Amino acid sequence: MRKSQIFHTSQHRKIEKRIKDILNKQHGFLSPETIGSPRAVGDAIETILAENFAAILGDLCEEYSAEFARRAMADIAFSDKDDLYYIVDVKTHRLDTKFNRPNLSSVERLARFYEDDKNYFVILKVDYRINDLNLEIDRVLFVPIEHLSWDCLTLGALGWGQIQIADSKNVVVLPDNKRKDWMIEMCNNVLDFYPKEILKIEERIDHFQKVKQHWENRER
Repeated sequence: MRKSQIFHTSQHRKIEKRIKDILNKQHGFLSPETIGSPRAVGDAIETILAENFAAILGDLCEEYSAEFARRAMADIAFSDKDDLYYIVDVKTHRLDTKFNRPNLSSVERLARFYEDDKNYFVILKVDYRINDLNLEIDRVLFVPIEHLSWDCLTLGALGWGQIQIADSKNVVVLPDNKRKDWMIEMCNNVLDFYPKEILKIEERIDHFQKVKQHWENRER
């Protein structure tokens, strides 16, 4: 496993601070109509970060790109001086909302991506509040997904299964996590998740067999 000079030093903390400083200096980029929309705020933050991320990384960055399709795995990508490759998924969280459970990645796509030890799937989470027409950035988190505890993650029934943050207000970071251990835990969770989904499907099949029978027994 190739160690990242960003995440195995204090560099990621410096990146978090730069991101927070840049975002807190932005004023007037949202209208009264858009500032109340989490989607619009998220898109605006993502655009600002995409435009400034190479400067935020500074000498840590060898190559940088923010050109991704909407359904791609990441919003931002870069490589460092050691030829490690990072894709960054930007997530925003308005702190006064009651509940937020964002999708992070398909388990299948992450498993394929992590077949190469030089790859890092990174979560960039921005917690914010609204003050008049401005955002106040409360916290920025910049971590590889394997540094998130499975105690704060869950799986959603979409495709092969979606890794989700169970509640954006409760994110647990374990910086000493090893990727191997985290991936094994992911597999254990997936192997526990699938049989439960099979039971749900069997119940749905049984339900609609009865619905079909009901309609077949009707005269018209």
